[in-house]
Amino acid sequence: MSQTKHHLSAIVKLAIPIFIAQLTQTMMGFIDTLMAGRVGALDMAAVAIGSSLWLPAILFLSGFLLALTPLVANAHGENQTDKIAPIFVQTCYLALACAMVVFGILGFAPALLDWMDLETELTQMAGDYVYWIAFGAPAFTVYQVLRNTSEGISYTFPTMVIGFIGLMVNIPANYILIYGHFGLPAMGGAGCGMATAIVYWAMCISMILYVHFHPRLKSLQLFSQWRTPDFGFMLRMLKLGFPVAMALFMEVFLFATVALLIAPLGTIVVAGHQVANNFSALVFMLPLSLGIAASIRVGYFVGANRYDLARFNAKLAIGLGLALASLTCVLTLVFRFKIAELYTSDPQVLALATSLMLLAAVYQLSDAGQVICGGALRGYKDMNAIFVITFVSFMLVGLSSGYILGLTDWIVEPMGAHGFWVGFITGLTTASILLGLRLRWLQAKLASEFTA
Repeated sequence: MSQTKHHLSAIVKLAIPIFIAQLTQTMMGFIDTLMAGRVGALDMAAVAIGSSLWLPAILFLSGFLLALTPLVANAHGENQTDKIAPIFVQTCYLALACAMVVFGILGFAPALLDWMDLETELTQMAGDYVYWIAFGAPAFTVYQVLRNTSEGISYTFPTMVIGFIGLMVNIPANYILIYGHFGLPAMGGAGCGMATAIVYWAMCISMILYVHFHPRLKSLQLFSQWRTPDFGFMLRMLKLGFPVAMALFMEVFLFATVALLIAPLGTIVVAGHQVANNFSALVFMLPLSLGIAASIRVGYFVGANRYDLARFNAKLAIGLGLALASLTCVLTLVFRFKIAELYTSDPQVLALATSLMLLAAVYQLSDAGQVICGGALRGYKDMNAIFVITFVSFMLVGLSSGYILGLTDWIVEPMGAHGFWVGFITGLTTASILLGLRLRWLQAKLASEFTA
Protein backbone atom coordinates (compact mmCIF):
# COMPACT_ATOMS: atom_id res chain seq x y z
CA MET A 1 0.00 0.00 0.00
CA SER A 2 2.83 2.39 0.88
CA GLN A 3 4.50 1.62 -2.46
CA THR A 4 1.28 2.41 -4.33
CA LYS A 5 0.90 5.69 -2.45
CA HIS A 6 4.53 6.65 -3.11
CA HIS A 7 4.45 6.02 -6.85
CA LEU A 8 0.96 7.45 -7.31
CA SER A 9 2.09 10.60 -5.50
CA ALA A 10 5.12 10.85 -7.80
CA ILE A 11 2.92 10.55 -10.91
CA VAL A 12 0.52 13.20 -9.61
CA LYS A 13 3.37 15.57 -8.70
CA LEU A 14 4.69 15.28 -12.23
CA ALA A 15 1.28 15.53 -13.87
CA ILE A 16 -0.13 18.55 -12.01
CA PRO A 17 2.34 21.15 -13.35
CA ILE A 18 2.06 19.59 -16.81
CA PHE A 19 -1.73 19.70 -16.60
CA ILE A 20 -1.74 23.34 -15.53
CA ALA A 21 0.69 24.19 -18.33
CA GLN A 22 -1.33 22.27 -20.93
CA LEU A 23 -4.50 23.86 -19.60
CA THR A 24 -3.06 27.35 -19.96
CA GLN A 25 -1.99 26.59 -23.54
CA THR A 26 -5.40 25.18 -24.38
CA MET A 27 -6.99 28.13 -22.61
CA MET A 28 -5.23 30.28 -25.17
CA GLY A 29 -7.17 28.45 -27.88
CA PHE A 30 -10.32 28.83 -25.80
CA ILE A 31 -9.68 32.57 -25.45
CA ASP A 32 -8.95 32.88 -29.18
CA THR A 33 -12.25 31.16 -30.00
CA LEU A 34 -14.17 33.12 -27.35
CA MET A 35 -12.82 36.54 -28.30
CA ALA A 36 -13.10 35.90 -32.03
CA GLY A 37 -16.62 34.54 -31.51
CA ARG A 38 -17.65 37.79 -29.86
CA VAL A 39 -16.80 39.56 -33.12
CA GLY A 40 -18.90 37.12 -35.15
CA ALA A 41 -19.37 33.56 -36.37
CA LEU A 42 -17.19 34.36 -39.41
CA ASP A 43 -14.20 35.17 -37.22
CA MET A 44 -14.73 32.06 -35.08
CA ALA A 45 -14.90 29.91 -38.21
CA ALA A 46 -11.72 31.54 -39.58
CA VAL A 47 -9.83 30.67 -36.42
CA ALA A 48 -11.15 27.09 -36.59
CA ILE A 49 -10.14 26.58 -40.23
CA GLY A 50 -6.80 28.37 -39.83
CA SER A 51 -6.01 26.22 -36.79
CA SER A 52 -6.87 23.12 -38.84
CA LEU A 53 -3.97 23.98 -41.14
CA TRP A 54 -1.53 25.21 -38.49
CA LEU A 55 -1.93 22.51 -35.83
CA PRO A 56 -1.18 19.42 -37.95
CA ALA A 57 2.00 21.04 -39.25
CA ILE A 58 3.40 22.27 -35.94
CA LEU A 59 2.29 19.28 -33.88
CA PHE A 60 3.89 16.94 -36.40
CA LEU A 61 7.12 18.71 -35.56
CA SER A 62 6.34 18.43 -31.83
CA GLY A 63 6.07 14.66 -32.27
CA PHE A 64 9.74 14.48 -33.26
CA LEU A 65 10.63 16.38 -30.11
CA LEU A 66 8.55 14.12 -27.84
CA ALA A 67 11.18 11.44 -28.46
CA LEU A 68 13.58 13.66 -26.50
CA THR A 69 11.79 13.15 -23.17
CA PRO A 70 12.39 9.36 -22.83
CA LEU A 71 16.00 9.80 -24.00
CA VAL A 72 16.63 12.35 -21.26
CA ALA A 73 14.65 10.26 -18.74
CA ASN A 74 16.74 7.18 -19.58
CA ALA A 75 19.99 9.14 -19.03
CA HIS A 76 18.57 10.48 -15.78
CA GLY A 77 17.60 6.96 -14.66
CA GLU A 78 21.10 5.74 -15.51
CA ASN A 79 22.51 8.63 -13.43
CA GLN A 80 24.44 9.85 -16.48
CA THR A 81 23.27 13.44 -16.76
CA ASP A 82 26.41 14.41 -18.69
CA LYS A 83 24.76 12.79 -21.74
CA ILE A 84 21.86 15.27 -21.64
CA ALA A 85 23.56 18.44 -22.93
CA PRO A 86 24.82 16.86 -26.21
CA ILE A 87 21.35 15.41 -26.85
CA PHE A 88 19.79 18.82 -26.17
CA VAL A 89 22.11 20.70 -28.54
CA GLN A 90 21.59 18.36 -31.48
CA THR A 91 17.83 18.34 -30.93
CA CYS A 92 17.84 22.15 -31.06
CA TYR A 93 19.53 22.04 -34.47
CA LEU A 94 16.97 19.51 -35.67
CA ALA A 95 14.03 21.51 -34.27
CA LEU A 96 15.06 24.76 -35.95
CA ALA A 97 15.61 23.03 -39.29
CA CYS A 98 12.18 21.43 -39.12
CA ALA A 99 10.59 24.74 -38.09
CA MET A 100 11.88 26.33 -41.28
CA VAL A 101 10.33 23.50 -43.28
CA VAL A 102 6.98 24.05 -41.53
CA PHE A 103 7.23 27.79 -42.20
CA GLY A 104 7.73 27.09 -45.89
CA ILE A 105 4.89 24.57 -46.10
CA LEU A 106 2.44 27.00 -44.52
CA GLY A 107 3.18 29.40 -47.35
CA PHE A 108 0.90 27.22 -49.49
CA ALA A 109 -2.07 27.74 -47.12
CA PRO A 110 -3.77 30.41 -49.32
CA ALA A 111 -3.75 28.06 -52.31
CA LEU A 112 -5.27 25.27 -50.22
CA LEU A 113 -7.96 27.57 -48.87
CA ASP A 114 -8.84 28.71 -52.39
CA TRP A 115 -9.11 25.07 -53.47
CA MET A 116 -11.59 24.42 -50.65
CA ASP A 117 -14.03 26.87 -52.30
CA LEU A 118 -15.04 28.65 -49.08
CA GLU A 119 -16.75 32.00 -48.69
CA THR A 120 -14.42 34.77 -49.90
CA GLU A 121 -14.25 36.59 -46.55
CA LEU A 122 -13.66 33.33 -44.68
CA THR A 123 -10.83 32.35 -47.05
CA GLN A 124 -9.10 35.71 -46.62
CA MET A 125 -9.34 35.80 -42.83
CA ALA A 126 -8.23 32.18 -42.35
CA GLY A 127 -5.27 32.78 -44.68
CA ASP A 128 -4.24 35.87 -42.70
CA TYR A 129 -4.47 33.86 -39.47
CA VAL A 130 -2.08 31.20 -40.81
CA TYR A 131 0.30 33.82 -42.23
CA TRP A 132 0.80 35.57 -38.89
CA ILE A 133 0.94 32.50 -36.65
CA ALA A 134 3.65 30.91 -38.84
CA PHE A 135 6.17 33.47 -37.55
CA GLY A 136 5.95 31.77 -34.15
CA ALA A 137 7.14 28.37 -35.44
CA PRO A 138 10.87 28.75 -34.57
CA ALA A 139 10.09 29.95 -31.04
CA PHE A 140 7.56 27.17 -30.50
CA THR A 141 10.07 24.46 -31.41
CA VAL A 142 12.92 25.80 -29.26
CA TYR A 143 10.55 26.10 -26.31
CA GLN A 144 9.46 22.48 -26.81
CA VAL A 145 13.08 21.26 -26.77
CA LEU A 146 13.74 23.12 -23.52
CA ARG A 147 10.51 21.92 -21.99
CA ASN A 148 11.04 18.26 -22.92
CA THR A 149 14.57 18.37 -21.52
CA SER A 150 13.32 19.73 -18.21
CA GLU A 151 10.51 17.19 -18.04
CA GLY A 152 12.94 14.40 -18.88
CA ILE A 153 14.75 14.99 -15.57
CA SER A 154 11.36 14.84 -13.80
CA TYR A 155 11.26 18.62 -13.30
CA THR A 156 7.90 19.81 -14.63
CA PHE A 157 7.44 23.00 -12.60
CA PRO A 158 8.98 25.30 -15.27
CA THR A 159 6.38 24.08 -17.76
CA MET A 160 3.65 25.43 -15.49
CA VAL A 161 5.37 28.77 -14.89
CA ILE A 162 5.98 29.42 -18.58
CA GLY A 163 2.40 28.38 -19.36
CA PHE A 164 1.11 31.15 -17.10
CA ILE A 165 3.42 33.65 -18.77
CA GLY A 166 2.02 32.66 -22.16
CA LEU A 167 -1.54 33.06 -20.94
CA MET A 168 -0.81 36.49 -19.46
CA VAL A 169 0.63 37.63 -22.79
CA ASN A 170 -2.15 36.05 -24.86
CA ILE A 171 -5.10 37.90 -23.34
CA PRO A 172 -3.90 41.50 -23.86
CA ALA A 173 -2.35 40.62 -27.24
CA ASN A 174 -5.70 39.24 -28.43
CA TYR A 175 -7.57 42.24 -27.02
CA ILE A 176 -5.31 44.69 -28.83
CA LEU A 177 -5.04 42.87 -32.15
CA ILE A 178 -8.56 41.44 -32.56
CA TYR A 179 -10.50 44.55 -31.60
CA GLY A 180 -7.93 47.21 -32.53
CA HIS A 181 -6.49 49.36 -29.72
CA PHE A 182 -3.54 51.72 -29.17
CA GLY A 183 -3.77 52.92 -32.75
CA LEU A 184 -3.66 49.43 -34.31
CA PRO A 185 -6.35 48.28 -36.77
CA ALA A 186 -8.96 45.71 -35.71
CA MET A 187 -7.80 42.44 -37.31
CA GLY A 188 -10.65 40.21 -36.13
CA GLY A 189 -9.91 36.48 -36.22
CA ALA A 190 -6.62 37.06 -38.04
CA GLY A 191 -5.38 38.93 -34.95
CA CYS A 192 -5.44 35.65 -33.04
CA GLY A 193 -2.69 34.36 -35.31
CA MET A 194 -0.39 37.32 -34.66
CA ALA A 195 -1.15 37.21 -30.92
CA THR A 196 -0.28 33.50 -30.75
CA ALA A 197 3.05 34.07 -32.53
CA ILE A 198 3.90 36.77 -29.97
CA VAL A 199 2.98 34.35 -27.16
CA TYR A 200 5.32 31.65 -28.52
CA TRP A 201 8.24 34.07 -28.58
CA ALA A 202 7.49 35.23 -25.04
CA MET A 203 7.39 31.62 -23.81
CA CYS A 204 10.61 30.70 -25.63
CA ILE A 205 12.57 33.64 -24.22
CA SER A 206 11.18 33.03 -20.73
CA MET A 207 12.19 29.36 -20.82
CA ILE A 208 15.71 30.22 -21.99
CA LEU A 209 16.08 32.58 -19.04
CA TYR A 210 14.68 29.95 -16.64
CA VAL A 211 17.13 27.32 -17.83
CA HIS A 212 20.03 29.77 -17.65
CA PHE A 213 19.39 30.96 -14.08
CA HIS A 214 17.69 28.10 -12.19
CA PRO A 215 20.28 25.94 -10.32
CA ARG A 216 18.65 22.59 -11.12
CA LEU A 217 18.59 23.25 -14.86
CA LYS A 218 21.78 25.32 -14.93
CA SER A 219 23.68 22.29 -13.59
CA LEU A 220 22.97 20.48 -16.87
CA GLN A 221 25.13 23.09 -18.68
CA LEU A 222 22.88 23.00 -21.73
CA PHE A 223 24.20 26.23 -23.24
CA SER A 224 27.85 25.85 -22.26
CA GLN A 225 28.45 22.70 -24.33
CA TRP A 226 27.43 24.00 -27.74
CA ARG A 227 28.98 22.04 -30.57
CA THR A 228 28.75 21.57 -34.32
CA PRO A 229 25.82 19.66 -35.82
CA ASP A 230 26.05 15.88 -35.60
CA PHE A 231 24.06 14.77 -38.62
CA GLY A 232 24.36 11.11 -37.63
CA PHE A 233 22.66 11.78 -34.30
CA MET A 234 20.03 13.96 -35.92
CA LEU A 235 19.23 11.18 -38.38
CA ARG A 236 18.86 8.71 -35.50
CA MET A 237 16.65 11.23 -33.70
CA LEU A 238 14.52 11.59 -36.81
CA LYS A 239 14.12 7.82 -37.05
CA LEU A 240 13.18 7.60 -33.38
CA GLY A 241 10.83 10.58 -33.45
CA PHE A 242 9.21 9.97 -36.84
CA PRO A 243 6.73 7.31 -35.64
CA VAL A 244 5.73 9.54 -32.70
CA ALA A 245 5.39 12.53 -35.01
CA MET A 246 3.23 10.54 -37.40
CA ALA A 247 1.10 9.21 -34.56
CA LEU A 248 0.49 12.71 -33.23
CA PHE A 249 -0.08 13.98 -36.75
CA MET A 250 -2.67 11.26 -37.38
CA GLU A 251 -4.66 12.26 -34.30
CA VAL A 252 -4.52 15.96 -35.10
CA PHE A 253 -5.11 15.28 -38.79
CA LEU A 254 -8.28 13.39 -37.89
CA PHE A 255 -9.76 16.38 -36.07
CA ALA A 256 -8.36 18.99 -38.47
CA THR A 257 -9.62 17.14 -41.55
CA VAL A 258 -13.09 16.91 -40.08
CA ALA A 259 -13.11 20.68 -39.57
CA LEU A 260 -12.18 21.10 -43.24
CA LEU A 261 -14.71 18.51 -44.46
CA ILE A 262 -17.60 20.16 -42.64
CA ALA A 263 -16.58 23.68 -43.75
CA PRO A 264 -18.80 23.52 -46.88
CA LEU A 265 -21.79 22.71 -44.62
CA GLY A 266 -21.83 26.36 -43.51
CA THR A 267 -20.59 28.75 -40.87
CA ILE A 268 -23.11 27.57 -38.24
CA VAL A 269 -21.97 23.95 -38.49
CA VAL A 270 -18.28 24.94 -38.36
CA ALA A 271 -18.87 27.18 -35.33
CA GLY A 272 -20.91 24.54 -33.46
CA HIS A 273 -18.28 21.90 -34.13
CA GLN A 274 -15.55 24.30 -32.99
CA VAL A 275 -17.28 24.90 -29.65
CA ALA A 276 -17.54 21.17 -28.88
CA ASN A 277 -14.04 20.49 -30.19
CA ASN A 278 -12.45 23.31 -28.21
CA PHE A 279 -14.07 22.19 -24.95
CA SER A 280 -13.01 18.60 -25.62
CA ALA A 281 -9.44 19.82 -26.07
CA LEU A 282 -9.61 21.45 -22.64
CA VAL A 283 -10.78 18.21 -21.01
CA PHE A 284 -8.16 16.22 -22.93
CA MET A 285 -5.38 18.09 -21.11
CA LEU A 286 -6.00 15.97 -18.00
CA PRO A 287 -5.27 12.51 -19.50
CA LEU A 288 -2.58 14.03 -21.74
CA SER A 289 -0.73 15.26 -18.65
CA LEU A 290 -0.92 11.80 -17.10
CA GLY A 291 0.36 10.34 -20.38
CA ILE A 292 3.41 12.62 -20.28
CA ALA A 293 3.96 11.78 -16.61
CA ALA A 294 3.73 8.06 -17.44
CA SER A 295 6.32 8.51 -20.20
CA ILE A 296 8.71 10.21 -17.76
CA ARG A 297 8.27 7.64 -14.98
CA VAL A 298 8.46 4.63 -17.29
CA GLY A 299 11.49 6.06 -19.11
CA TYR A 300 13.27 6.70 -15.81
CA PHE A 301 12.75 3.16 -14.51
CA VAL A 302 13.64 1.61 -17.88
CA GLY A 303 16.93 3.53 -17.71
CA ALA A 304 17.45 2.15 -14.20
CA ASN A 305 16.61 -1.41 -15.39
CA ARG A 306 13.63 -1.56 -12.99
CA TYR A 307 11.07 -2.99 -15.40
CA ASP A 308 8.82 -4.02 -12.53
CA LEU A 309 8.47 -0.42 -11.38
CA ALA A 310 8.05 0.80 -14.96
CA ARG A 311 5.09 -1.55 -15.35
CA PHE A 312 3.65 -0.58 -11.96
CA ASN A 313 3.78 3.14 -12.75
CA ALA A 314 2.14 2.62 -16.14
CA LYS A 315 -0.68 0.69 -14.48
CA LEU A 316 -1.22 3.40 -11.88
CA ALA A 317 -1.31 6.16 -14.49
CA ILE A 318 -3.87 4.31 -16.62
CA GLY A 319 -6.11 3.56 -13.64
CA LEU A 320 -6.02 7.16 -12.44
CA GLY A 321 -6.69 8.46 -15.95
CA LEU A 322 -9.77 6.27 -16.47
CA ALA A 323 -11.17 7.26 -13.07
CA LEU A 324 -10.80 10.97 -13.84
CA ALA A 325 -12.23 10.51 -17.35
CA SER A 326 -15.35 8.95 -15.83
CA LEU A 327 -15.79 12.05 -13.69
CA THR A 328 -15.31 14.52 -16.55
CA CYS A 329 -17.75 12.51 -18.68
CA VAL A 330 -20.50 12.96 -16.09
CA LEU A 331 -19.70 16.66 -15.63
CA THR A 332 -19.84 17.25 -19.39
CA LEU A 333 -23.26 15.62 -19.63
CA VAL A 334 -24.66 17.66 -16.74
CA PHE A 335 -23.25 21.08 -17.63
CA ARG A 336 -23.09 20.99 -21.43
CA PHE A 337 -25.66 23.80 -21.89
CA LYS A 338 -23.85 26.17 -19.52
CA ILE A 339 -20.50 25.33 -21.13
CA ALA A 340 -21.74 26.05 -24.67
CA GLU A 341 -23.18 29.40 -23.55
CA LEU A 342 -19.67 30.52 -22.58
CA TYR A 343 -18.66 30.38 -26.24
CA THR A 344 -21.64 31.85 -28.08
CA SER A 345 -25.14 33.27 -27.75
CA ASP A 346 -26.21 32.26 -31.27
CA PRO A 347 -29.17 29.86 -30.76
CA GLN A 348 -28.35 27.74 -33.82
CA VAL A 349 -24.72 27.31 -32.81
CA LEU A 350 -25.79 26.55 -29.22
CA ALA A 351 -28.20 23.83 -30.31
CA LEU A 352 -25.62 22.06 -32.46
CA ALA A 353 -22.79 22.43 -29.93
CA THR A 354 -24.76 20.96 -27.01
CA SER A 355 -25.83 17.95 -29.06
CA LEU A 356 -22.23 17.32 -30.15
CA MET A 357 -21.06 17.56 -26.54
CA LEU A 358 -23.17 14.51 -25.73
CA LEU A 359 -20.89 12.57 -28.05
CA ALA A 360 -17.81 14.37 -26.72
CA ALA A 361 -18.68 13.10 -23.23
CA VAL A 362 -18.85 9.50 -24.47
CA TYR A 363 -15.39 9.43 -26.03
CA GLN A 364 -13.49 10.80 -23.01
CA LEU A 365 -12.84 7.32 -21.56
CA SER A 366 -11.37 6.03 -24.82
CA ASP A 367 -9.36 9.19 -25.29
CA ALA A 368 -7.85 8.86 -21.81
CA GLY A 369 -6.96 5.22 -22.35
CA GLN A 370 -5.22 5.73 -25.68
CA VAL A 371 -3.15 8.77 -24.68
CA ILE A 372 -1.87 7.28 -21.40
CA CYS A 373 -1.05 3.92 -22.98
CA GLY A 374 0.75 5.81 -25.74
CA GLY A 375 2.72 7.79 -23.16
CA ALA A 376 3.80 4.60 -21.39
CA LEU A 377 4.91 3.07 -24.70
CA ARG A 378 7.01 6.17 -25.42
CA GLY A 379 8.74 5.57 -22.08
CA TYR A 380 9.68 2.11 -23.38
CA LYS A 381 10.75 3.76 -26.69
CA ASP A 382 8.29 1.52 -28.53
CA MET A 383 7.64 4.21 -31.14
CA ASN A 384 6.84 2.16 -34.25
CA ALA A 385 3.91 0.38 -32.63
CA ILE A 386 2.36 3.72 -31.68
CA PHE A 387 2.48 4.86 -35.31
CA VAL A 388 0.99 1.68 -36.76
CA ILE A 389 -1.85 1.52 -34.22
CA THR A 390 -2.61 5.22 -34.58
CA PHE A 391 -2.74 4.97 -38.36
CA VAL A 392 -5.13 2.04 -38.28
CA SER A 393 -7.34 3.56 -35.58
CA PHE A 394 -7.55 7.17 -36.72
CA MET A 395 -7.22 6.94 -40.48
CA LEU A 396 -8.70 3.56 -41.43
CA VAL A 397 -11.33 3.39 -38.69
CA GLY A 398 -12.06 6.87 -37.33
CA LEU A 399 -11.85 9.11 -40.38
CA SER A 400 -13.40 6.66 -42.82
CA SER A 401 -16.35 5.82 -40.55
CA GLY A 402 -16.86 9.51 -39.79
CA TYR A 403 -16.89 10.39 -43.48
CA ILE A 404 -19.30 7.60 -44.34
CA LEU A 405 -21.70 8.55 -41.55
CA GLY A 406 -21.29 12.31 -41.93
CA LEU A 407 -21.43 12.91 -45.67
CA THR A 408 -22.79 9.80 -47.41
CA ASP A 409 -25.99 7.76 -47.37
CA TRP A 410 -24.22 4.39 -47.55
CA ILE A 411 -25.44 3.29 -44.10
CA VAL A 412 -27.82 6.03 -42.88
CA GLU A 413 -28.87 9.44 -44.10
CA PRO A 414 -25.94 11.91 -43.92
CA MET A 415 -25.51 12.88 -40.26
CA GLY A 416 -23.30 15.92 -40.84
CA ALA A 417 -21.09 16.89 -37.89
CA HIS A 418 -22.70 14.20 -35.68
CA GLY A 419 -21.48 11.46 -38.02
CA PHE A 420 -17.90 12.66 -37.73
CA TRP A 421 -18.13 12.68 -33.94
CA VAL A 422 -19.31 9.07 -33.99
CA GLY A 423 -16.19 8.44 -36.09
CA PHE A 424 -14.09 10.09 -33.37
CA ILE A 425 -15.52 7.69 -30.79
CA THR A 426 -14.90 4.67 -33.02
CA GLY A 427 -11.31 5.59 -33.81
CA LEU A 428 -10.32 6.52 -30.26
CA THR A 429 -11.86 3.35 -28.84
CA THR A 430 -9.94 1.24 -31.35
CA ALA A 431 -6.70 3.02 -30.46
CA SER A 432 -7.27 2.59 -26.73
CA ILE A 433 -7.81 -1.16 -27.04
CA LEU A 434 -4.89 -1.79 -29.40
CA LEU A 435 -2.40 0.38 -27.50
CA GLY A 436 -3.42 -1.28 -24.23
CA LEU A 437 -2.86 -4.74 -25.70
CA ARG A 438 0.52 -3.70 -27.12
CA LEU A 439 1.58 -2.31 -23.75
CA ARG A 440 0.65 -5.52 -21.94
CA TRP A 441 2.49 -7.64 -24.52
CA LEU A 442 5.64 -5.50 -24.30
CA GLN A 443 5.67 -5.52 -20.50
CA ALA A 444 5.30 -9.30 -20.41
CA LYS A 445 8.09 -9.68 -22.97
CA LEU A 446 10.49 -7.45 -21.02
CA ALA A 447 9.63 -9.16 -17.71
CA SER A 448 10.41 -12.60 -19.16
CA GLU A 449 13.71 -11.38 -20.69
CA PHE A 450 14.77 -9.67 -17.46
CA THR A 451 14.14 -12.77 -15.33
CA ALA A 452 15.67 -15.21 -17.85
